[in-house]
Amino acid sequence: MTAVSTTRMDEMSPLTSATEASVVPDPVRRQARITSALVATVILLTAIAPLATDMYVPAFPRVAGDLSASATQVQLTLTTFFVGMALGQLIGGPVSDQRGRRRPLIAAIVMMSVASVVCALAPSIGVMMVARLVQGFSGGWAMVIGRAVIVDLAAGARLVRLLNVIAGVGGVAPIAGPLLGAVILQMSHWRVSFWVVAALGVVMTLAVLLAVPESLPFDRRHGGGLRAFAVAGRQVLAQRRYVGYLLVSGSAMGALFAYVATSAFVLQSMNGMSPIAYSVDFAVNAGGMTVAALIAARLAGRVATRKVILVGQAAALAAGVAMLVGALWLGTPMLLAVVCFFVLMSAQGLIGPNGGALASAEVPEHPGTGSAILGFVQWVAAGIIAPIAGLGGEHTAVPMALLMVAGAALSMIGLLVLARPEKTAAAGAATTGNGVLHHSAP
Repeated sequence: MTAVSTTRMDEMSPLTSATEASVVPDPVRRQARITSALVATVILLTAIAPLATDMYVPAFPRVAGDLSASATQVQLTLTTFFVGMALGQLIGGPVSDQRGRRRPLIAAIVMMSVASVVCALAPSIGVMMVARLVQGFSGGWAMVIGRAVIVDLAAGARLVRLLNVIAGVGGVAPIAGPLLGAVILQMSHWRVSFWVVAALGVVMTLAVLLAVPESLPFDRRHGGGLRAFAVAGRQVLAQRRYVGYLLVSGSAMGALFAYVATSAFVLQSMNGMSPIAYSVDFAVNAGGMTVAALIAARLAGRVATRKVILVGQAAALAAGVAMLVGALWLGTPMLLAVVCFFVLMSAQGLIGPNGGALASAEVPEHPGTGSAILGFVQWVAAGIIAPIAGLGGEHTAVPMALLMVAGAALSMIGLLVLARPEKTAAAGAATTGNGVLHHSAP
């Protein structure tokens, strides 16, 4: 799932693809070719975040017991992972622009595997938090470089097709992750899930060595690095509507991860749901998000993108309000929680990809920087929200419900206030297809 919040948003923006692809010289394509093995390797890299998170979430109550930790402390292991992912994506891209793709990618995967082993052996919740930070940082670094390799080597319609194929894993990994985690819990121990991630890291390393070429030759590397990124970042953040769409996506991500961090306690500890049943429910919710994103893709060009986002925000807000009412006065019944969680996850499929696409469209001169900042804000929001959602302990859903409501409301403010279309742009929307996509009033 978590791969859906960052990778899919970047890749579904044709503006980003076209801009970056236009600078690819022919010699690069002759030096390195895109093969099926290369695409499969990048798809595996994009599965790092959802697998490292979703296999682990069903085990939260057991982790708390084994490590003598509170619910909030266990959820802090999500926070450190998400903060690591944010920093890894923010820093990994500019560094690979300086030093090339292949060696930094291999180093990141090896680091992720080592961190996963430390997670599997962690004797305390403190060690687990630090290891998860490193695991997230190296995983985010690997994800952003994997995407950069594809952008280096493809152009035009082929690039768009490839990025959509790779983005498809965002709908599969969050479904498979919790189911695999539940099977592991039934047959073994929660620590085995981290051994599985470490083993996948070894497989990824071998795949990169065999299938991923160096796609950025020396004559295309630049020395600007993080300093150039900082200059571009200031220019991007000066755009009001971009900041608005940043709030749209970041707040929606926060509401979503209030659910991710707390749902295991709400459904298992409070309502007695088994780990297998919880994982099936989690997978169904992830499937709802995927279906909603596919519907949004089909509506592109037919319905104003802002209207699609607003529908998702309204659904998420309704789910949050219903969840809050249930938590305050009804004892958080299982049926209500299951329905609200499904609606919230499905709504994210309407908000996330479209919000990311419109954010990129506002800064066409800095597509890479815009995508990096967007990913950073989303993962930081997820990391901050996760422990706050568990402040009430294992037996109340009130903090989570409040965060669901607040996240949906802030997302709507971002769309309707900060990202409101200029009057001239709104008028132009009636005559241009581009205006319909980017600036139509909801």
